[in-house]
Amino acid sequence: MSPEQIAEILKARFGDAVIAADMGAHPQVIVAAGHWPEVARFLRDEPALGFNMLRSITAVDRPAEHVLEALYDLLAMTPPEGAPDGYWTARHAFAVRIRVDRGDPHIPSVAHVWPAADWHEREAYDLLGIVFDGHPDSVEDHDGLHPRRILCPDDWAGHPLRKDYVFPIEYHGIPGTTEYETPNPVH
Repeated sequence: MSPEQIAEILKARFGDAVIAADMGAHPQVIVAAGHWPEVARFLRDEPALGFNMLRSITAVDRPAEHVLEALYDLLAMTPPEGAPDGYWTARHAFAVRIRVDRGDPHIPSVAHVWPAADWHEREAYDLLGIVFDGHPDSVEDHDGLHPRRILCPDDWAGHPLRKDYVFPIEYHGIPGTTEYETPNPVH
């Protein structure tokens, strides 16, 4: 199935929840965050689409637009016929982009749709601060309810891949620079 056909199916089914489509080098649609779980289930469960594999979630910071994005790369995989040790093949691939306000970045979790989203959403929270509401491995702290960190320590301040992030000089007495013996390290 072509990316154009996938976009047409989504637009026909979800109307204005599909905000835009881009059929360039990385075919994708932009979906309104509030409709994402419903669209995700449809992408997985509709037999003609059958997106049964979440390949990755890429989080993007766009400070000039005051937006954070999550880009979900999906594959529709077909199991091998006859031989259980054969290779799965990809029928088609597509991407869905969710854009949210940088000051209040909330996207509903889809870990219940694709279990691989569990760790990908945790990473996107940890590094960029996107909160995935309803995530199965959430914690509540001074930042509110959010997915548990996966790369940074639990008490880490901020989100290191945001473009305005200021790297700490030290963390619990550990220097945050490789410029040892420099009186004024540059970050």
